[in-house]
Amino acid sequence: MKNKRALLMMAVAVLFGIGAVVLASLWLAKQSASSVRRVVVAVADVGRGQKLQPEMLKLEEISAANLPKDAFSDFSRLADRVLKNNVLRGEVLSESKLAPAGTVGGLSALITEGKRAITVRVNDVIGVAGFALPGNYVDVIVHLEREPAESEKTVRGALHVSKIVLERILVLAVAQEVGRDDTKPRVVNAVTLEVTPGQAEHLDLARSVGTLSLALRNQIDPKSPATPGATKRTLLDDLVPAAVLAQAAPEPARRPAPPPKARALKVAAPARRECVSVIGGGRSSQECF
Repeated sequence: MKNKRALLMMAVAVLFGIGAVVLASLWLAKQSASSVRRVVVAVADVGRGQKLQPEMLKLEEISAANLPKDAFSDFSRLADRVLKNNVLRGEVLSESKLAPAGTVGGLSALITEGKRAITVRVNDVIGVAGFALPGNYVDVIVHLEREPAESEKTVRGALHVSKIVLERILVLAVAQEVGRDDTKPRVVNAVTLEVTPGQAEHLDLARSVGTLSLALRNQIDPKSPATPGATKRTLLDDLVPAAVLAQAAPEPARRPAPPPKARALKVAAPARRECVSVIGGGRSSQECF
């Protein structure tokens, strides 16, 4: 009897154990299914401005904790969409990486709403030796000759001036490429910049009246220091050595020499003379010598 009771208790324990294992497996499967989603990812690296094609994409299971809120779960919503940012292989496609629906591929897809793209001719010096790449920010400097005022024409000729006219301008493309390679500079003959309509007018005038140069900025530097511009006069004033300044400094005024003291005039005392009385012929006279 006792053996039967023991066997019954063991059978009940085994049944409860099997039930617990089954329930745990079902719970884990449910949790796993809710934490993983099938989303669209890139098969290979895709540059910005390109139109998405079906062969560029695939579905892949990704942990829901690492997914952006606007990720795509099917291909239908990505038909003929254009990228506005570069996408790497295996990266999840999201709405924030795409240009608005209906955008035509190419450079126009990269221009921010309300802005314009304008291209300027550069060389290896003006283009910062090829380090001005798409996605970088630059300042635009113009060098020109400013005509003197009417009252100054007889005094001096044209005044050479260099001045920063545009600050923190985004480089959209170099030559005909909108992609970038962070490791290699590339010397090109044209750079396309993203500007506002007003800045486009300033830039077009600047390149027609003078020569342009680009100054590469730090990506995260938002400061725009005000500068008065540089001229030959300010440049040379800064370069004059201290010795030259010391020579050019006016000499201290010398004190006038005091007038010569009046010399006391010494009057020679008359020489003492000896006198004698001479009596002769009833007359008396005095002779001095």
